[in-house]
Amino acid sequence: MSQYRKLTFAILFFLGLIGLCGCKELVPHDAASLLIPRFHRSELFGLAAGFGTTFAAMPDLLAMLRRRSSAGMNPRMVGITGVSQVLWIYYGLLIASRPVVAWNMVAVFINFFSVGAYVHFLRREKTNEAVEWRS
Repeated sequence: MSQYRKLTFAILFFLGLIGLCGCKELVPHDAASLLIPRFHRSELFGLAAGFGTTFAAMPDLLAMLRRRSSAGMNPRMVGITGVSQVLWIYYGLLIASRPVVAWNMVAVFINFFSVGAYVHFLRREKTNEAVEWRS
């Protein structure tokens, strides 16, 4: 990147930060929901967002169950995801966020089921390979 572009970028970035600092009143406030007064608007958006991210792993799980095979499943990814979900539950408890806790508890269950299916199909595939090798 040339010096001119770097300087232009720095100036525009700085001006953008100054502009954003003056927009505090444009930020939406977290008001109580009109539909369910016990919930804040942020919790309703959190519930909607959590639904999508929680069930994002379902197509892979359903495909594995339909194939009856562990092919295509990466156990490291599932392990990392599971640890992250437990950390999200803890974070949700720290900030007292019902959507974060609820959706991540569901996600941990789906993840646990995926690991169980992976182990089951992997054992079955190894047993079938051993039987074919002996015959």
